[in-house]
Amino acid sequence: MLRSVAIFSKDTNARTKDSVQKLIDEFSARGIVVQLFQRSGEMNHPYTGSSLVFIKDIKSILSHLPDMIFSVGGDGTFLETVLRVKETGVPVAGVNTGRMGFLANIPNEDLDQSVDLLCKGSYEIVERSMLEIQRPAKIFGGDAASALNEITIQKASMSMITIHVYVNDEFLNTYWADGLIVSTATGSTAYNLSVGGPILSPEDESIIISPISPHNLTIRPIVLSGESRLRMMLEARADEFLATCDFRYRKLPLGEEIHIVRSDIRLKTVMLKGRGFYSTLRNRLMWGADKRN
Repeated sequence: MLRSVAIFSKDTNARTKDSVQKLIDEFSARGIVVQLFQRSGEMNHPYTGSSLVFIKDIKSILSHLPDMIFSVGGDGTFLETVLRVKETGVPVAGVNTGRMGFLANIPNEDLDQSVDLLCKGSYEIVERSMLEIQRPAKIFGGDAASALNEITIQKASMSMITIHVYVNDEFLNTYWADGLIVSTATGSTAYNLSVGGPILSPEDESIIISPISPHNLTIRPIVLSGESRLRMMLEARADEFLATCDFRYRKLPLGEEIHIVRSDIRLKTVMLKGRGFYSTLRNRLMWGADKRN
């Protein structure tokens, strides 16, 4: 039973603002406390609600944990929400006011019905694995370099790079390419999908390696065990390369090795019953659609 929820949004457009207010109204009408967090400088919309609490510091949410956290926006907003709350163990639900919305999979159009289902417990918790760059340590400062979707190694100049990849210290391959995508099952429908990588169901713990524009066309994506430890060494004409974790990125010196493992953290996400991954997949990718009909 939901007693309190938290809402995170970037508050960037009218559709998102309307959805946030709709959520506040629906939960307030049911006597559920709503904690609304917005980044500094974004408290510019007159949200109202009988049980609404404004939060200016995300740590305030973490000290009074809600039963569920809502990310309102697109998948980018969802990933930012995950970065802030991933260690709390609180399930995260995504309301889609963006475009594709594989992560933010609760439709914006029928929030009242969705809130009813959530309050009735008509949902499932799906635990998703994450990836982490272990070396170099803390390349993004104090936060762990973890990713829900993918970690990528990319060229930082016009010339392709050479990436030597080892799995559990056993040599896998040398990739001549624009880069590599190391993806979770969750990220299989993100960047990995756009380069022809396989789609995995979100509870799968496997790791996918997909090359970006490989020089040798016989090189294909590969699916590895989630227990795999990856080690990468690079060569290039440039002095640096680009490493990314979801929406974060940093340039690193060429001589730096990259070590990637599955994170110890597993993210809990909310799936409404009847609106699971396969339903989202069919709808977003328009499988079975025929424009002739």
